[in-house]
Amino acid sequence: MRRAVCPGSFDPITNGHLDIIARASRLYDEVYVAVMINKAKKGLFEIEERIELIREVTADYANVRVEAFHGLLVDFCKQRDIPAIVKGLRAVSDFDYELQMAQMNNGLTGVETLFVPTNPTYSFLSSSLVKEVAAWGGDVSHLVPPQVLDALNRRLRKD
Repeated sequence: MRRAVCPGSFDPITNGHLDIIARASRLYDEVYVAVMINKAKKGLFEIEERIELIREVTADYANVRVEAFHGLLVDFCKQRDIPAIVKGLRAVSDFDYELQMAQMNNGLTGVETLFVPTNPTYSFLSSSLVKEVAAWGGDVSHLVPPQVLDALNRRLRKD
């Protein structure tokens, strides 16, 4: 069985993330979406909320699994016999950082990284920008799935 992982913080998941996950799901038999746990960062959404949102928006992909992870991504891969990491690249600046990570991961355990160019529609998109625009009342409905938009609106009205 060919397995891959799409890692990230997904705070929140965007249409750009979803595009990469969908494309990976066509290339691999099983795709794990690994939601990074970083205790040093306070996200807008709790890890459990992110996982639930991702499960909702990937429900049409029978081969996608969603799990949280804490620690080294290569350990997540080793525990699940995952030989490949799939990462979307938006710009050259992404490549500079991701190449270093890919080389480190490969050097540590032999895990390969597949870089997928982002759909040009989403080349500017990040979770941080979505949160900022939404917090100021901007329309992000074309940048996130409807479930995420609803969750963003509920959360930002609370704060």
